[in-house]
Amino acid sequence: MGQKKLIKFAAIKQYENVLENPQGMPGKWNSFFEKLASGPYPISLDELSVIKNNTSTNQSAIKPLTLELACGRGEYTVGLARLLPAQNFIGLDIKGNRIWKGASIANKEGLPNVAFVRTQIDQITQYFDTNEVAEIWITFPDPQLRLSKAKKRLTHPKFLRLYQQFLQPGGIVHLKTDSPNLYLFTKTVIELYGLTVITATDNLYETAFMQSDNWNQKLAIKTYYEGLNIASSNRIHYIQFKIDQDLPIEKDEILKEMIAEFEVTETHDAKRERGIKANEN
Repeated sequence: MGQKKLIKFAAIKQYENVLENPQGMPGKWNSFFEKLASGPYPISLDELSVIKNNTSTNQSAIKPLTLELACGRGEYTVGLARLLPAQNFIGLDIKGNRIWKGASIANKEGLPNVAFVRTQIDQITQYFDTNEVAEIWITFPDPQLRLSKAKKRLTHPKFLRLYQQFLQPGGIVHLKTDSPNLYLFTKTVIELYGLTVITATDNLYETAFMQSDNWNQKLAIKTYYEGLNIASSNRIHYIQFKIDQDLPIEKDEILKEMIAEFEVTETHDAKRERGIKANEN
C-alpha cells in the first residue's frame, strides 16, 4: 500500500466524522450529529441516545437524514450539506482513501452535518433504523455492465429491498449516471415492480430541463468523476423515484430475462473493462 494511502487511513481514524463499520448505530444518528456539532470529543457511540423516528408525529428535533451510497470522495455529500445546513448527510463507501477527501473538506469548513461511514453497501441495514433515512443519492456508481454482475447494480431489487428497510414512507432515491445502460435498467426495475417515478431525464443538463420546475440546485453538484472529460462528454441521466411497493423476489427472474436483451452501451466503464485507456477514442 502506498505511503499516501497509509497517511489518509491514519488520518480518518482520528476524524470524529468518519466511522468504520459502526455497531449499535440504528436510531442514534440524530444524537450523533448533535454531538458532532457540539462535542464532547471523542464521541462515545455507546452513550448516544436512540430516537425512534415516528413519521406520523411531529418530531421537529429529528433532522432529515440523507445518504450518498458509493460516495467516493464525497463531493455530493459535502455539496448537499452546504446547501441544506438544517439536514444531516452521510456518505458511505469502502474506500477509506477516497472518504478522506470529503471528510477533510467537511472538517476544514466546519460542517457539523456531514459524516462518512466506511463499509460495504450490502451491510447497510446494520447501521440504520426503520424510517431513519429520508433520501438516498446514488451518484455515478459502477454500472456493472456485464449481465453476470447485474445484482451488483445499486438499483437492483436486491439493494432496493435493503433500502426499503430504513427509508421513510415516501422516501426518495436519486440516481445520477452517465451510463445509458444503468439508466434503462433502473427504469425497467421501476416499471416491473410498479414503483413511482417522480422525475426522469436522459439529458440532465439540457436547457429545457434546467429551466423546468424539476430542476434544483442539488442537481448542479458535480462529483470528481463528473468533472472529468470522459463524463462531461456523455449525456448525464437522472431519475428520482420512490420504493413505495413490495418487491416480490419472484419477479427477479423476469427482470433477468428482460435485461438480457439490453444492448450494452460503450461508456467509459465498458472501455475500462476491456482494458482501453479512458482517453482513447
